[in-house]
Amino acid sequence: MLETSARLLRLLSLLQSKREWASADLAERLDVAVRTVRRDVERLRSLGYPVHSSPGVAGGYRLGAGASLPPLLLDDEEAVAVAVGLRTAAGGTVTGIEETSLRALAKLEQVLPARLRHRVNALQTHTLPIIREGPTVDPETLTRIAAACRDREQLRFDYTDHHGESSVRQAEPYNLVSRGRRWYLVGWDTDRRDWRTYRADRIHPRTPNGPHFPPRDLPATDIAKWVEIRIGRDMWPIAAKIRINAPASAIEGRTSGIVTPINENTCELLLRGDDLGLIGITVCFLDVDFEVLEPPELKDHLRRLARRLL
Repeated sequence: MLETSARLLRLLSLLQSKREWASADLAERLDVAVRTVRRDVERLRSLGYPVHSSPGVAGGYRLGAGASLPPLLLDDEEAVAVAVGLRTAAGGTVTGIEETSLRALAKLEQVLPARLRHRVNALQTHTLPIIREGPTVDPETLTRIAAACRDREQLRFDYTDHHGESSVRQAEPYNLVSRGRRWYLVGWDTDRRDWRTYRADRIHPRTPNGPHFPPRDLPATDIAKWVEIRIGRDMWPIAAKIRINAPASAIEGRTSGIVTPINENTCELLLRGDDLGLIGITVCFLDVDFEVLEPPELKDHLRRLARRLL
């Protein structure tokens, strides 16, 4: 039988691993009587852990949220994952998160066993991030947007577009999407009656939020991919559609374009960019037969390129 202190740690670990436990199941796991479980739960409560109980013969316990954050128990893999995540966040895209992440990381690494600290340090030592300059997002803005998505409340906010022009927007928020070093809000613009994406670093929420709204059908099953397509469309003025005489499986992963199968031997490739020459070279590098469907300017460019090469 475990000593009291070790048993309390084991009980806390069990409560953190599952939403709800029956008293009898906890007693069996700890190899004690049900009344001992009750006493141990009271000890945890006295230490600040909000352990809720349900009455009855089949009553049980669950760990709830309290007024303050009590200590957490992490297994080896969880501790490594949190440490790596904090180190990554120290170079993140949320304003002020770098210092907060470093403080939390210092506390965690202080208590990490040597074997785990070695794993974390090895991964960090041999991982080189690519540092890119770019705007960051106020964490309060992100949490307000996320809360509005969760609570299905309309957002009212000032928004600065890519031309630097400001306007007041009202939207039904649904998802936050992280892409590279940018955060995007996907929402239904109530004035424009259309789905829109908004750069989170350009959003300045107004108080209070608007009324609750019933959920709509999303514009796509894969919202992250939908955002990727929307961003590509807005950023790059040239859209080239090319029929490829090869199966989609032979093209996917070799280009940043969108590949759509036509049949088992043919697919369509959508490429976006701001330079016909780069788009043409990209297609040539695929080393397969193809036919340009649009735009006509790309056809003319490739004809001139072919004559020059000949």
